[in-house]
Amino acid sequence: MNTFIKVTTSCLFLLSLAASAQIKQQKIPRVDQMPNLPQPLKIIDYKKLALDFDKTVYDFNAKGKFWPMVWMDETQKNFPQKVVGLYTAVADVRQGPDHNKGMFHEALATMGATLGATLVGVDKNNQQNLNYVAMLKNYFNKETNWNIMMNNTCPEVALLGGGYGRDWWYDVYPNLLFFAVYDKYPNEPGFEEIARSIADKFYEADVILNGNYNYSYFDYNKMTPMTNHICTQPDAAAGHAWVLYMAYKKFGDAKYLKGARSALAALESQSKNPTYEVLMPFGAYLAARINAEESTKYDTNKMLDWTFDGTPICREGWGSLVGNWNGIDISGIFGSTVDHGGYGFLMNTYDAAWPLVPMVRYDQSYATAIGKWMLNAANASRFFYPQYMPDDHETIPELAEVTKGVIGYEGMIRQSSYKEYENLKGPVAQGDGPLWVLGENPKESQFSVYGSGHVGIFGSIIRETNITGILQLNLLATDFFSDKAYPSYLYYNPFSTSKTVTIKTEKGKKVDLYNTVSGTFIARNVTSSSKIKIDALSSAVIVYVPANGKVTYEGEKMLVDGVVVDYKSQNKK
Repeated sequence: MNTFIKVTTSCLFLLSLAASAQIKQQKIPRVDQMPNLPQPLKIIDYKKLALDFDKTVYDFNAKGKFWPMVWMDETQKNFPQKVVGLYTAVADVRQGPDHNKGMFHEALATMGATLGATLVGVDKNNQQNLNYVAMLKNYFNKETNWNIMMNNTCPEVALLGGGYGRDWWYDVYPNLLFFAVYDKYPNEPGFEEIARSIADKFYEADVILNGNYNYSYFDYNKMTPMTNHICTQPDAAAGHAWVLYMAYKKFGDAKYLKGARSALAALESQSKNPTYEVLMPFGAYLAARINAEESTKYDTNKMLDWTFDGTPICREGWGSLVGNWNGIDISGIFGSTVDHGGYGFLMNTYDAAWPLVPMVRYDQSYATAIGKWMLNAANASRFFYPQYMPDDHETIPELAEVTKGVIGYEGMIRQSSYKEYENLKGPVAQGDGPLWVLGENPKESQFSVYGSGHVGIFGSIIRETNITGILQLNLLATDFFSDKAYPSYLYYNPFSTSKTVTIKTEKGKKVDLYNTVSGTFIARNVTSSSKIKIDALSSAVIVYVPANGKVTYEGEKMLVDGVVVDYKSQNKK
C-alpha cells in the first residue's frame, strides 16, 4: 500500500514539477471550434464492432434479405485465383455473383475490411480455410500494365462506379491500404514484388511530374499526367509520398526517400488548400515523421490546417465538420462542410485517424489538438449507426434490421439531400447508394458496407479509461513500417479541472512511464498500474519504457536502451 502511494505521489509531483518544461501545444483552428466535451457523450466499443463486422459480413451462409454480403469472383483477373467480392453498399444492384460476371467489387471495401479486421487481431490470411490477404493481389492491375493496386480488378467494370483510371485518389489510395496490409503480413507470397512495383511506379511518376501535381489523374501505363472534368488533385502527392516513405523504411532504397521528399515538397508548395478526399492527413503525418526521423523542416501545421479547415476550392468545403445540430454534437467527422449544411462520411472519418493519431508520436506538440479531435470523432461516429442514431434522425430506421448491427449509414448530413426526407431534423443519417443507380438501387443501399469495414481503425486505437471522457489512444496501432517503439498512448483531459487517470501496464513486467509532453519520467518500476494527473484541457503522451533502461540522446531524440522514446526531447544533448 505504501509503495503504491509513493508511486502515485511521485507521478503527481513530477507532472507538476515539469510544468515549466512542457512542450508548447500547437493549435489547429478548426479543432479549437469543437467542444472540449461533446454531448451527448458515449464512446462505443469500436473493437467489438469491428470484430462483429468481420464475423457477420464474411459469412457466405448468412441469412436474411440481401444477405450474404460476400461472394466469390471467379474471373481470375490479374492472378489465377478466385477472390472474395464484398458489396460496396447493401443490395447494390451492380454487384454480387449474378451481375457483371461477379467482378464488380472495390478495393476500398475489401482492402479496408481486411485491414480493419487485422488491426483488431483477426488473422485474415487463414480464416475458415480462406486467405483473404492473398486475394487482394487481384487488384494489382498487371493485365493493363498499370502495375499498381487499383479500386477494381479490371477496366471492364471501371465506369460502373468508383474512379478507376480517371479519378486520382481512387487510383492512389488502394496502394496505401495495400502497404498497410503488407506491413501486417510481410511474408505473404508475392507481396514484396507488388510493393516494389508500386513504389517504382510512384517514384517514376513523381520524377515525371517534377513538382507539378495539378492533374486529375495519372496514367501509370503510359506514365503521363492527365486532366479531365474531375478536379485536379495535387494532394495525390501526399499519397505518393506516404507510399514511397513506407517503401524506403521497408526496403532501404534511397531513391524512395528521395521520391517521398520530392512529393511532399510538391504538396507543401501549393498556395491554396489542395484537399480532395482522404489523402491530405497522410501528408501531415509524413511531414511530422520525416521531420522527426530525417531532420527535415516540412510544414506540418500547414498540412494539418488543410486537412481540417474546409477551405478547398475545387472540392469545395472538404474537411472536418463542426457543429451542434439540434442538441447533437457532430464535430470531428470528415466530409463536406458545405453540402446541405454539412455532409460527413463514415469511411473518411475512420480513415483520418489512421495517420493523425500516430503523428503525435513524432510531434507531441499536437497532442492536445489531436486528442480533442479524436474525442469528438469517436463520440460522433456512433451516430452513423442506426442502433445509436435516434429514429427521427434517420432516413430509413424501419429498414435497419438489414444491417445486423454492424453496418452504418454512409453519411450524416445537416439537411437530407433527398426530397422525401428534407424535413427530418439534422443530423440526418443517410447514404448516397440510391443515387448511384437511379430507380434500381433500393433504399437499403444507403447502408455503407465499404465505410463500415474500416471500423477496425478506430477499434485498434480507442480504449476508454477509468474517467468517462478521457480516452486512451494507441499511437502505435496504425504507425506502419515504424522503427522499434515502446507502447505509447495519448490521453486528453476535456474537463475544466485536472483529472487522475489510472494507467494499466502489463502485469509482471516492470516499466517506467515517460511523458513526452512534459519531457519527464512520471513513474518508476510500475508493475501493473499507476495513476497520473492530467491538467485541465491538457494532454499526456505516455510511453511504457523498460524499467531502469539506459537513457541516451541523439540530437533532439531521447532513447532508452537504443529505442527512440521522445523525438523532441527538451533535454537534447
